[in-house]
Amino acid sequence: MTDIEIAKNVKLEPIIKIAQNLNINEEEIEQYGRYKCKISNSLYERLKDKKDGKLILITAMSPTPLGEGKTTISISIADGLRKIGEKSILALREPSLGPVFGIKGGATGGGHAQVAPMEDINLHFTGDIHAITTANNLLSAMIDNHIYFGNELKIEKVVWRRCLDLNDRQLRKVETGLSGESKIVPREDGFDISVASEVMAILCLATDLNDLKNRLGNIIIGYNRKGKPVYARDLKAEGSMAVLLKDAIKPNLVQTLEHTPALIHGGPFANIAHGCNSIIATKLAMKLADYTVTEAGFGADLGAEKFLDIKCRKANIKPNVVVCVATIKAIKYHGGAPKESIQEENMEYLEKGMSNLYRHIDNIKNKFGLNIIVAINKFSTDTEQEIEFVQKELTKKNIQSSVVESWAKGGEGAIDIAKQIVDLSKKADEFKYIYDINDSITEKINEIATKIYGATGVKYSEEAIKNIEKIEQLGVEKLPICIAKTQYSFSDEAKNLKCEDPFEINIRDVELKAGAGFIVVIAGKIMTMPGLPKVPSAENIDIDENGEIIGIF
Repeated sequence: MTDIEIAKNVKLEPIIKIAQNLNINEEEIEQYGRYKCKISNSLYERLKDKKDGKLILITAMSPTPLGEGKTTISISIADGLRKIGEKSILALREPSLGPVFGIKGGATGGGHAQVAPMEDINLHFTGDIHAITTANNLLSAMIDNHIYFGNELKIEKVVWRRCLDLNDRQLRKVETGLSGESKIVPREDGFDISVASEVMAILCLATDLNDLKNRLGNIIIGYNRKGKPVYARDLKAEGSMAVLLKDAIKPNLVQTLEHTPALIHGGPFANIAHGCNSIIATKLAMKLADYTVTEAGFGADLGAEKFLDIKCRKANIKPNVVVCVATIKAIKYHGGAPKESIQEENMEYLEKGMSNLYRHIDNIKNKFGLNIIVAINKFSTDTEQEIEFVQKELTKKNIQSSVVESWAKGGEGAIDIAKQIVDLSKKADEFKYIYDINDSITEKINEIATKIYGATGVKYSEEAIKNIEKIEQLGVEKLPICIAKTQYSFSDEAKNLKCEDPFEINIRDVELKAGAGFIVVIAGKIMTMPGLPKVPSAENIDIDENGEIIGIF
């Protein structure tokens, strides 16, 4: 059965019942149909004195192009915790339409471990990402309108880009203002995917509506003729942008196929943004349940590092347990197996690929000082010999592991790991950040590059050096670092899977995101607007004569 067919065979609970089971009052929700709702921001105020539950972070080893099933594992673990009598909740990111119509298809889990209604969540959901797109592009319109009517702020260089929630490489660099009208000033512009917009990061890092508005006002849209930054607040744009985001800032409540509550809110990519759902949703979830299961994008070198060094620092939280998802196919892929043969048994590639998994484990356990367990996401193509080999190798290094059968069994397939997580969450840890926030920009980048990626050092382009100097002159260098880098390798070269030879991290550009409150560092050839693959998922997505959506998986 396909994911859609499995989902359609499950009778969902009315969302009001899911809310009531969490002791959320009817007046604290706004329903979007029968199975989705938004939660009022007043709920956290009511619960602010309640003790926080434990936080479980799901991350992964470096992925294959199709990912390793972090969302599926997250869902099954939350369901598994409920099956052993614990009160659990999910706090996940919203899917972007880019990957849905690109390479991945759906992003709501799979098989018997899904959040629902899956078609709604994968498509327009409650309109949050559309609101972000519109707020972003309203600011763009106000910038060019200001220039058209005389440019009172003397804007000389515009750094703010438009956005769209689709993969479209054609829009990476565009010329605007070509209508020939007398006062329109043509200029070079470009589009980012909406989930890489600073507005998305701001929504996910804001603590309330006032904080959201202040952060929007702090967005640097460009620089004037004296080289000084021009802010969104100088254009008086933050108020109207906040109006567009007034509903988007509220977390969305849905459920799993096993009726475990799930807050799905915000969705920045981890290879080009900070890769975590909203602080508002995560902190609310920790008030609503004893165990919050959340996820950070891509491998632990990207999503988990940013979750810990950016989100945890800003939200003053930390995970009690980190789950590192591994698959047999990913281990073989990073051991050198050709992409087309990673589902075939090959112990040589499996043995070689373990080094990638070990490096991620070492980073979480020894660099960050956190409790960790490996979830082996079992696929039907995996052999008992392969799984036994991985578990024995992990045991030799005193690393806990569990085989999880999320797709086939849902929460039932995650009972063992759920029990281990409960026990592991009682153990003390020695959590620490990778860098001191007061270090210089280059020192912080170097700490991530050498400690987390295993690089010998960092090499900067002239543009990157110039922009670092500009940030230092503004006196705002004491901010977290968000490195945009390929997800397929510890290096900045996507094809360098094994990273056996010494390598440097090449920094192409550095951008201050004053609204979000971090510094984006662009490494290698990473693009902030992805492209579609040769055969995009969009070719297989359709709707039949009965209005049933097919092809999202």
